[in-house]
Amino acid sequence: MNENIDNKSYVSEFLLLEFSAIRKLQILHFFLFLGLYLIIVSGNLLIISAVAFDHHLHTPMYFFLMNLAIQDLGNISITIPKSMVNSLMSTRHISYAGCVVQVFGYVFFGSSDFFLLTVMAYDRYVAICNPLQYGMVMNKTACIQRVASVWISGFLYAVLHTSGTFAIPFCFNVINQFFCEIPKLLTLACSNLYLIEIGVVVMSVIMVFSCFVYIVVTYVHIFRAVLKIPSVQGRKKAFSTCLPHLMVFSIFSFTGCFAYLRPPSNSHLDFVLTVMYTIIPPMFNPIIYSMRNKEIKNALSKLLSVRHSSVPFKTFR
Repeated sequence: MNENIDNKSYVSEFLLLEFSAIRKLQILHFFLFLGLYLIIVSGNLLIISAVAFDHHLHTPMYFFLMNLAIQDLGNISITIPKSMVNSLMSTRHISYAGCVVQVFGYVFFGSSDFFLLTVMAYDRYVAICNPLQYGMVMNKTACIQRVASVWISGFLYAVLHTSGTFAIPFCFNVINQFFCEIPKLLTLACSNLYLIEIGVVVMSVIMVFSCFVYIVVTYVHIFRAVLKIPSVQGRKKAFSTCLPHLMVFSIFSFTGCFAYLRPPSNSHLDFVLTVMYTIIPPMFNPIIYSMRNKEIKNALSKLLSVRHSSVPFKTFR
C-alpha cells in the first residue's frame, strides 16, 4: 500500500497557470511581461550604476539601496522569465528542479529584501536620532557585516522554506499560478506533512511581525526627532531620506501580507493580485528613490550624460 502511495505521489514536473489558450493572447502576455521586465531591470540597473560610479553616493544609505536593487533584480528574474518563455512556446511545463529553484530564489530574495529594509530603518534611526555617532556606528566594516548577515539570513530562511515545502509528497502537479508559489504548492500535498511547512510559515509570520514592529517603533522615534529640527530645510532633508524607505517598506509589507495571508483561490483575480505583489515592489522601488532623492537624480543625470562619472567604488564617506 505504501508503495502505491509513493508511486502515486511522485511528481517529475509541474504545470503552471496558462494565461490563455488563445495564441494571440499568449503573445500579448509575453510582450506585456517583457515590457514590465525590461522596465524593472533598467530601473534597478540605473540605481546600481548610479551608486557604483558616483563617489558622492558612497555612503551606507546608498550602499544598502544598491543591495536592495540587486535583490529586486533577482526577485523579478526568478519568476517572470519562465512565464514569458511558457507563453512564447505555448507550454505550461516547469521541471521539479525548476520549481525548487523558483521557490528557493523567490523566498531568498524576498526575505533578504525585508531583512535589508529593517537594517535600512536602523540606518535612518542612527543618522537622524544619533547623528554624532553615525560615522562610528555605521562604518564600512559594520555596513558590510550587516549586509552579509542579511544575505546569509535570507539564504538560511530560503533553505528552511524550500525544504519544508518539497519534503511533502505531491498527488497533483497543476499549480494555479504563473510561478511556483508556496501556498499553491501546499494545496497539492498528498498527506498531512504539509503541516511542517505550515509550522514554518507560522514561525515566519512571527519573525516578520517582529521586524515590522521594530521598523514602526523606529520610525516613531525618527519622526519625533525630525519634528524637533528647528530648520524647515533640515526637516525636508530628513523627510526626503526617510519617506522613500517608508514607502518601499509599506508597499512590500502590504502586498506580501495580502498575498500570503488571504485564503487561496483559483480565480482570475488571484492571478492579477499575484502579478501586482510580484511586480509592483521591484518596479516602484527605483521610481520612489529617484523621485524623492536629489542625489540620486544628480547621479543619474551624470550617468546618462556624456560626462558620466567613472570614479571607482572605493569606500564610504
